[in-house]
Amino acid sequence: MKVLRLHAAGVLEIHDEPDPVPGPGEELVRVTGVGLCGSDLHWYEDGGIGDARLSRALVLGHEIGGVIATGPSTGQRVAVDPAIPCERCAACVAGHANLCAALRFSGHGATDGALRELMAWPRRLLQPVPDTITDPEIPLLEPLGVAIHAIELGHFRPGMRAGVYGCGPIGLLLIAALRAMGAAEIVATEPLPHRRTAATATGATSVWPVDEQGRSGDAAADIVDVAFETAGEDGAVATAMAAVRFGGRVVLAGIPASDLTTFSASLARRKALSLVLSRRMKAHHLVRATALVEAGLVALAPIISATYPLEQADEAFVGLARRDGLKVVIEPTRGPAPATGRD
Repeated sequence: MKVLRLHAAGVLEIHDEPDPVPGPGEELVRVTGVGLCGSDLHWYEDGGIGDARLSRALVLGHEIGGVIATGPSTGQRVAVDPAIPCERCAACVAGHANLCAALRFSGHGATDGALRELMAWPRRLLQPVPDTITDPEIPLLEPLGVAIHAIELGHFRPGMRAGVYGCGPIGLLLIAALRAMGAAEIVATEPLPHRRTAATATGATSVWPVDEQGRSGDAAADIVDVAFETAGEDGAVATAMAAVRFGGRVVLAGIPASDLTTFSASLARRKALSLVLSRRMKAHHLVRATALVEAGLVALAPIISATYPLEQADEAFVGLARRDGLKVVIEPTRGPAPATGRD
């Protein structure tokens, strides 16, 4: 099978490698689509993310759609939950598997991800997908699940006014999900004009331009009940804190490039704000994301701006770094299924 590995910052190479052999409880999945995420870009540009650094040639990719390739479920289209928790630690037992200290995550650390033609993955982490969701859309179910998790952390309720500060793919999916869940108004900020246009089309009721650091005094005039920071920039955090009401919640979902977030303690203290940091999603959020899209409440296709074959991954990452579009999807397999070497 063809496998794309990151050898060093900016160095991607395609290799021919043996097909993976599923272990107990696993299925072989033919990968049809992989969405590129901001965290993938951190790995590509910096050779790591946060305190996790590249220790070997790594296969990136955690927003995954595919088709089960062997066994009684052959042909079933699935979204892949990229997180493999231990299911034994205190966090897992308490229902917070996304915080598992022993969690293995696709395309992170020592766990190879999905930028390859075939992957073996636990059967319990494969979410069946209806035919109404197309192959390029399936990878977006995972970031939609991330958005839903952030919304739950914000204690959002129908009728609230929400703010989304940063309109990359996660921000846009937050807007779409908030609209589907009954937000009265959705305020958004974004420096790039094409993303501001997408935010309006997705459901934002007012969209403000900001500088590259996410700062906007005008946007702060729109008082919201709950604020979602999705830019990974201190300016966006400051705008969110200024815009949220007294006693409100600010959910930090952006990943800062420097692994450091700073904010005005006096402002947060005077307004008695609750700050919540969001990490990935839980398994049931993927199920809920699939249901929202199947019901026609969230549209994924408008967020996809480009698709690439595996051989053009460098081009895909360059476009992602330039922020030319919205969501970039790489399709490791196109057309007929490749031979797997087994029945």
